[in-house]
Amino acid sequence: MMSTKAFTLVSAVERELLMGDKERVNIECVECCGKNLYVGTNDCSIYHFLLEEQSLPAGTATFTATKQLHRHLGLRKPVCELRAASALHRLLVLCDYSITLVHMLSLEPVPSGARIKGAVALALNENPVSGDPFCVEVCIISVKRRTIQVFMVYEDRVQIVREVSTPEQPLAVAVDGHFLCLALTTQYIILNYSTGAAQDLFPYCSEEKRPIVKRIGRQEFLLAGPGGLGMFATVAGISQRAPVHWSENVIGAAVCFPYVLALDDAFITVHSMLDQQQKQTLPFKEGHILQDFEGRVIVATSKGVYILVPLPLEKQIQDLLASHRVEEALVLAKGARRNIPKEKFQGMYRRILQQAGFIHFAQLQFLEAKELFRSGQLDVRELISLCPFLLPTSSSFTRSHPPLHEYADLNQLTQGDQEKAAKCKRFLMTYLEEVRSSEVVHSYKEDVDTALLKLYAEAGHASLLDLLVTENACLLADSAAWLEKHKRYFALGLLYHHNDQDAAAVQLWVNIVNGEIDDPTRADLYDYVVDFLTHSPDHALVWKHADWALQKSEEVGVQVFTRRPLEEQQDGFNPDDVLTRLKKYPNALVRYLEHLVMDRNLQREEYHTRLALLYLDAVLQRTPGASGSGAEVTETQAKLRRLLQKSDLYRVHFLMERVRDAGLPMERAILHGKLEEHEQALRTLALELGDFPAAEDYCAWRSVGREPAYRRRLFHTLLALYLGPGPSPPASASASASAELAVAAVDLLNRHAAEFDAAQVLQLLPGTWSVQLLCPFLTGAVRDSTHTRRTAQVALGLATSENLIYKHDQMKLKRSSFRLSDKQLCQVCHSPFCEPVFVRYPTGDLVHTHCAASRHTNPSAPRPGART
Repeated sequence: MMSTKAFTLVSAVERELLMGDKERVNIECVECCGKNLYVGTNDCSIYHFLLEEQSLPAGTATFTATKQLHRHLGLRKPVCELRAASALHRLLVLCDYSITLVHMLSLEPVPSGARIKGAVALALNENPVSGDPFCVEVCIISVKRRTIQVFMVYEDRVQIVREVSTPEQPLAVAVDGHFLCLALTTQYIILNYSTGAAQDLFPYCSEEKRPIVKRIGRQEFLLAGPGGLGMFATVAGISQRAPVHWSENVIGAAVCFPYVLALDDAFITVHSMLDQQQKQTLPFKEGHILQDFEGRVIVATSKGVYILVPLPLEKQIQDLLASHRVEEALVLAKGARRNIPKEKFQGMYRRILQQAGFIHFAQLQFLEAKELFRSGQLDVRELISLCPFLLPTSSSFTRSHPPLHEYADLNQLTQGDQEKAAKCKRFLMTYLEEVRSSEVVHSYKEDVDTALLKLYAEAGHASLLDLLVTENACLLADSAAWLEKHKRYFALGLLYHHNDQDAAAVQLWVNIVNGEIDDPTRADLYDYVVDFLTHSPDHALVWKHADWALQKSEEVGVQVFTRRPLEEQQDGFNPDDVLTRLKKYPNALVRYLEHLVMDRNLQREEYHTRLALLYLDAVLQRTPGASGSGAEVTETQAKLRRLLQKSDLYRVHFLMERVRDAGLPMERAILHGKLEEHEQALRTLALELGDFPAAEDYCAWRSVGREPAYRRRLFHTLLALYLGPGPSPPASASASASAELAVAAVDLLNRHAAEFDAAQVLQLLPGTWSVQLLCPFLTGAVRDSTHTRRTAQVALGLATSENLIYKHDQMKLKRSSFRLSDKQLCQVCHSPFCEPVFVRYPTGDLVHTHCAASRHTNPSAPRPGART
């Protein structure tokens, strides 16, 4: 148990002021109503004092008691109890088993002499049921055994309203509405005097300890229970609070929320109603009275009266926080809500949560600290300001006053421990990440984002780049200096880009790629810069750095032109200008021309011709015997051949002059084909190269999109080359060459039987060839001829059938008759017929011949029928 200073014991009435030199006079009871303090003594006297309170800066107070009046009641019995009824200006005095009504100021008995006789103890109903503001409800323990009486007390009279019998003799009573809380001889009970219903609470032994029954709130009581427990009970007979542990010898109790105070023969103990812990112990000997009056707690010995002055709850909370007793402080703060105006409480509670958060933060309890900072709506700059230089120099932030913590900076908080400081900064990073997008930091987002950037840069955190490539409010001046200090140059470039300073960003990245400054953040920085330039809307910036990108790598650098959006290529990057810039970079030039011709499909002869020439030059430079790999030659040649085949825009004759004597027969054949010189092309492929599949492919390529006769002519030309006399070979090779051509001719016929006119082919074939050798061709030819004949027969039959249908319709029309007169109207022009010349539609509509003719020449004219 850790002590808390919740109350200060202050003297209110000194012994000399009360009784002078009368040694035998003792205090029996006290009552306090506002500034009026009443003391009843054993010599049957009542003393009236006026209390003046003076607050002290420390949060305590002093009291000055001025004696107003002293009245002896004329008896030799002690004054047992005093109760003030301020609404009636009356003081109820219990003396010698009788309750007398006296005036609060003059202490004179009421003229009517009204009194209540036979009372052992009394209690005022602070939750009256009558609703009459000019009376007080009083409950007494009667001298009659096992009897409770309820009275209505007015200014000058009393009236009994109820007498209730109890199971045992009552020893103490408290009342709330219709409910009586009674301490009987062996137990406590709740009794509803209106209905008579009783509820047992718990037993106790009156012979061993003095019972305590005290109303502490609406329908709730405090009782002295067994085992040194202060028990709470509601009128329903249940306990909604945990009990407090006090002394076995408690003789008095009082409540000053959120505390319960208990008095024994040596101490006053203070217990929290919120967490049931004992908070304070005050030495106090010979005390026998402890009561609370409207929030003021009075304790008395037989000779003096003292007041327990509560320290302000806020000061108590601050004292707990200063002792790092965070949980107790928060419990007390929550409990203070009922005693403080809502707006004031909310502001106070937020500040307490923030202070508690800093205490947990200093103890490296980051989860608890984060929750408290969030709940307390902490201005996160309070946390940032612990780290020197994190806040930008332009920030207008000043720390809260009074301060939320006792630390000048993070170094003091961690006492120079770098590991602890690193943990604190890591927490700060995560906390800033969470709160930066919230509404609460919107007004100072620049401070938060700049601080977060600095933390990332200092720690080398990967999230630095994520912060800079997303929407942020980092201040350029502070952030740039910090990134440069920690050598985060790539990130600095991103910062420049975010602030629309792309030229500075690109130049910085170029310097990194060139090795002028060191930053290993991205190993692919060159590719990144090229990509950045590719998507940059600043055309001047692209032109400025295009040569640098091409010098590093022609294949990659040319992408700043080839990968740009199409609309930008058309507007800001004219192909002719780009081609002029790429003259010094042959590989890039080829790639850009490929982009223009193949990707963008630009229909300009010069681009196609230039690309073909570049391919041709590359092929000629790497012919067998020149340097270079065969794979490269094959790839370039394949590109050249594809271009020559697919494009119709290049200058064929010009390329033919370059290819003719260059030892490129395949390319020469393609160019012959473009010139419609098919026999020369096929002769080159089939006879010169002996590439029979290529010759067949040539026929298929050149006949794409042409009529069947054109295709058939190509295949017949090829077959004629196979069967006709070729170039004169050496005598030793003539036999084998003839055999190869014969086999090629047979394969051509068998594979493409549908492409030939069988009658012409049979006239060309040597008579020595067997039918079996040409079986696939002959089968296909017969099948095709049969199919053609049968298709013609079907078409003829259909035509004959349609003709019969028309003849039938004509006969039907001729058999019918109709009448034509000058009163009938044309269905097109709606004019009458003047002569017996007309056109009749199948629907029966009659029209002029000239109207029918105009309908055929003018389709929009009215249509009386679908057929004539």
